Amino acid sequence: MSLFSFGKKEEKTEKSASSAVKVLGSGCDKCNALEAATVQALEELGMDTAIEHVTDFAQIAAYGVMTTPALVVDGKVVSSGRVLKKDEVIKILQNRTSLQEQ
Repeated sequence: MSLFSFGKKEEKTEKSASSAVKVLGSGCDKCNALEAATVQALEELGMDTAIEHVTDFAQIAAYGVMTTPALVVDGKVVSSGRVLKKDEVIKILQNRTSLQEQ
């Protein structure tokens, strides 16, 4: 049923579940720097998690993000409008894993 984009929402949910970490941004230097810091953080933590770099502005807006770069973890926007350092990403990811274990 394409009325009111119901089918698109279901499709988006499936994509969100398949990729736990996303970088939202146009592909500028800041967005790429956030992606690099995230890759380094995941490697340091020994996490084998794929990162999806979302550049489509419609998808970015669907997360409610108005300033990029943004970092999405498990479907939740955890940072927007700034480039996080590797250590900041590590703290975010560690909080995520500790919450999942509880």
